Amino acid sequence: MVTLAEVAQHAGVSASTVSYVLSGKRSISASTRQRVERSIQQLGYHPNAGARALASNRSNIIALMIPLRTDMYMPVMMEIAIAVATTARAHGYDVLLLTGEEGPDAVRRVTGSGLADAMIPMDVELDDERLPLLRGSDRPSVLIGLPADTTGLTCVDLDFGATGALCVEHLAKLGHRDIAVIGEAPGVYERHTGFAERTLDGLRSRSRELGLRLLHRPCEGGYDAMSVTLARVFDERPSTTGFVVQNESAVEPLLALLRQQGRAVPEDVSVVAICPDQLAMQASVRLTSVAIPAQEMGRRAVELLVAKLEGHGTDEVVLLPPELTVRASSGPAPSTS
Repeated sequence: MVTLAEVAQHAGVSASTVSYVLSGKRSISASTRQRVERSIQQLGYHPNAGARALASNRSNIIALMIPLRTDMYMPVMMEIAIAVATTARAHGYDVLLLTGEEGPDAVRRVTGSGLADAMIPMDVELDDERLPLLRGSDRPSVLIGLPADTTGLTCVDLDFGATGALCVEHLAKLGHRDIAVIGEAPGVYERHTGFAERTLDGLRSRSRELGLRLLHRPCEGGYDAMSVTLARVFDERPSTTGFVVQNESAVEPLLALLRQQGRAVPEDVSVVAICPDQLAMQASVRLTSVAIPAQEMGRRAVELLVAKLEGHGTDEVVLLPPELTVRASSGPAPSTS
């Protein structure tokens, strides 16, 4: 293993100069810095993480607070986590994954122990209990998600309000007047999770503006739960011809149940999903959908956080615009004549 002393000898400088180049604690001339960095690269030197942390008073670790909930679609969460990890590594940071449902206690552990230099909380609720601690911490944070009050916070998310509105507009243009929303599991709404609440707000407000009738029914997902939910929808609104699905685990059961009932997609019923592109493309009917930009969300969160760590970041809200891709699952509303 290459040592710091060997790097110094190779670069023709003192060991302390190499240390200053690595820590940035003192100003080093550009030519000397370049010589040291060239020697580091040529020799393949990797500074000891513990020593580097002591020297810089930084851990070079970002804490990612990711949920492990049975009522949420974990592949999307893990895609975000992978994007966070790879982007952080490109900026010289490692990622500490906090998977317990600790809420504020997780924030206290990070801020009180120096485990990480910064935090990225996910699964953000409208009135998230972590927010007062994050606002009062000297460690920067970027939320993947949007609370009700974003004052003093930096957030990255898909614009779920606009997403809901876009789904309704698409179905309205095709002539659908009665639309049912197959939502997330009830617990997601009971927690007032930001993405679900904001989607519902967008669906409802745009439906009112367009004069549509909207029926929202949460669903646990899976075949049995979807069967009960679908029966309830058609019992309450027999004229329903459009579905918006924001529950990945309900997508395929919904399509199967519609087939069993003799309702063709999209001739009799149109389906629009809010889900990853891969799921939309691999469904039994290729789904018209708004994609979840998981990789972009993770990447942007890290970039905003690194800017804060480097002293030039500001509090801001970044909402990624939704994009609807039309596929085989949506078509003109059936004629009532």
